[in-house]
Amino acid sequence: VEVITGLIKANITSRIAFQVASGIDSRTILDASGAEKLLGRGDMLFQAGDTAKPRRIQGAFVSEKEVKDVVKFIKAQAEQTAAETEEEESGEKNNLSIEPDVVVADSRVDSGNDVRDDMYEDAKVVVAQAGKASASLLQRRLRVGYARAARLLDLLEEKGVIGPGDGAKAREVFIGRAQDDGTVAQEVPSGEQDHEI
Repeated sequence: VEVITGLIKANITSRIAFQVASGIDSRTILDASGAEKLLGRGDMLFQAGDTAKPRRIQGAFVSEKEVKDVVKFIKAQAEQTAAETEEEESGEKNNLSIEPDVVVADSRVDSGNDVRDDMYEDAKVVVAQAGKASASLLQRRLRVGYARAARLLDLLEEKGVIGPGDGAKAREVFIGRAQDDGTVAQEVPSGEQDHEI
C-alpha cells in the first residue's frame, strides 16, 4: 500500500498482478480480489485500462541463460553491422578522388545566382501568409528537414524578407501577405530591413 499509491494507480491504468499472499494485496494492485488464488509460475491477472474486469493470462518463463543468449546474439549482430559500416565508410574515403574540372557547388558560396534554393519562393510565400517565420513552420508547411529550413531562413534574412533571430521567438516578416495569384509583395532592400514598414 505504501509503494503502490493512489497517484500511481490513477496514472497507470493497465495493471498486471502475479500470485500474491492475500486478497488485500490483490485489491491494492487490481482494486479487486482474485490474484491470491493464482497458481504462480507466470499465472497472472491482466487488467487493461478500458476493461472493468481483469483477464487471466499465462506468461512464458524465460531463464537467465536464455536472456543472456539472446542478448549475446543481438550484440554480435550489432557489432557485425558496425564493422561492415566502418569498412564501407573507409572504402568510400579511400576511393574518393576529385577530378580537376569537377567542382562541387557549396550552398554558402554565391555562384552569381541570388536564390540558391529551389524552395526559396515557396518559403517566401509561406512566411508572408503566416506573418511570422520559424524553422518549425517551414518544416511543417514545406515538409523539409531542419537543416534545409534553417538554410531557407538564412536566405530569407539575407534578402531582407525576415528579421534576425530573437531567441525562441518567431522572426518578424518584412513583406506583405501573399496575393491571390501566389506572388508576394515586394521585398525590402537589405539595408532597410531594420526600419518599420
